[in-house]
Amino acid sequence: MNTPPPPHTSARLTRVAALVSAVCLLVAGCSVLGASDDGSDADPVGGPGGGMKVALVTHGGKGDAFWDLVRRGAETAAAKDGVDLTYASDADGATQAALVRNAVRDKVDGIAVTLAKPAAMRGPIAQAKAAGIPVVGLNSGIDAWRPAGLLEYFGQDESVAGRAVGDKLDEVKAKHALCVVHERGNVALEARCAGVRKTFDGETDNVYVDGTDMNAVTATIASRLRQDSSIDEVVTLGAQYGLSAVDAVEQAGSRAKVATFDLNKDLVKAVRGGEVQFAVDQQPYLQGYLAVDALWLYRTNGNISGGGTAPVLTGPAFVTRSNVSAVARFAAAGTR
Repeated sequence: MNTPPPPHTSARLTRVAALVSAVCLLVAGCSVLGASDDGSDADPVGGPGGGMKVALVTHGGKGDAFWDLVRRGAETAAAKDGVDLTYASDADGATQAALVRNAVRDKVDGIAVTLAKPAAMRGPIAQAKAAGIPVVGLNSGIDAWRPAGLLEYFGQDESVAGRAVGDKLDEVKAKHALCVVHERGNVALEARCAGVRKTFDGETDNVYVDGTDMNAVTATIASRLRQDSSIDEVVTLGAQYGLSAVDAVEQAGSRAKVATFDLNKDLVKAVRGGEVQFAVDQQPYLQGYLAVDALWLYRTNGNISGGGTAPVLTGPAFVTRSNVSAVARFAAAGTR
């Protein structure tokens, strides 16, 4: 007849068993709760990030500070997720398309792309999908991302933002606006000016400038202001062009006010000083961050923001002299 051990012995055995199990877990020398020894239950890309490679390909022009914010956000997400991130950009649609094809050939695990020129991107996006590479959109192409077959989109509705600016111009009693387009053929920029025209009760003219030559931008705006003294508002579509418009107004001796889309630390100072009436912030840092993080979440957990049917909006928000202090310290740090 077997005699059961006394209660204190059973408790000691239980503690020993627990200790053995804990040691087993620490040295990873045992299979616990049915886990396999061959690593088949591991993350599909080898843990957080796990060597996952992501390519961010934008239409950003050389020297455009806006894209530094996008890239910085993307790099922050990549560092958090353990992702190997590469960034490439070109304002020319054909060259941007070639950069996406290069990413496909490099067998990256995900691609984030802007659709400023959607027609040029259809082919390379189709190649990425055929290769089983998930693609998300950001910044440009809110009307094109779903037809192109992208998983998700992060940005602002440029038409809505433009209409909001038109309403704002009515509030400040402007009569004649000059909308400065710094990249011809960019659907997002055209949508902004079209939105302004749609809701603004006054007159709206477009002027096209070479966004890669800031001196030429300033000179062109100043020339238009000299030619037409009825222009009382200059609307630019990027922060650095807003600052150029401030210089142009001074050069032309014009009384026109300046408003702009987008934000950076120098533009924050101009809003604070009253040189720029307001800025429309679409949060480019957030766009870059969300795009990279979304690809990581999709690869590691199957998540799709917006269910693949709705964009994730990052703007618009108005930054004026009355609220600019709330974002000033972030802009100074290079994240707004």
